Amino acid sequence: MITVDDDVLPDHLPLAHARGGRPRSTEAHRRILTAARELLIAEGYADLRLEHVASRAKVGKATIYRRWASKEELAQELLAVLAGPHIAVADTGDTRAELLAAVTNPMRALTETSFGPVIRALLSQIARNPVIGDPFRATVVQGRRDEIARVVARGVDRGDLRPDADVSIATEMLVGPVYFRLMFGGALTEEFAEQVVDVVWRAFAV
Repeated sequence: MITVDDDVLPDHLPLAHARGGRPRSTEAHRRILTAARELLIAEGYADLRLEHVASRAKVGKATIYRRWASKEELAQELLAVLAGPHIAVADTGDTRAELLAAVTNPMRALTETSFGPVIRALLSQIARNPVIGDPFRATVVQGRRDEIARVVARGVDRGDLRPDADVSIATEMLVGPVYFRLMFGGALTEEFAEQVVDVVWRAFAV
């Protein structure tokens, strides 16, 4: 069985209330997400059962249903929580370094944290199940698009990138190759990240 250390989950979870607005135990919430993560990695999505999550997390099944209506909702929040720490790109004053961070952040999330095995377990569901796929695109994907838009805007303001740099194309050029290799194979290395940024730099630099 594949397991991942509990400290992969952030100390402060983003939601403060259960469904219906009732206060909830942050520690129980963390244990549930940890259990769901471990079961997804070990057994896959098809075999994921909320009663198994409850047993592993040492909570009642009702505790889970107060937070999530289905295993799809639980899986989607797990994806958002695991991806969240790897979206932001710090303003360093160096446009090329920030573009590189836009590539290496998702790459390291996939290769160095449990986000990688979890998203692999959920790839088919993200593609075909709107209960998981739509919120994932609205949170994780859109959050990354928004962050890269800020990187591009800063690069334009500094005079490093052309004012007509297309944010959508830049985003797809920076992040698309990472997820292509996730799905179809290929090494996710620092050299690969540098090559991706070189292409974007040639396309949009002044």
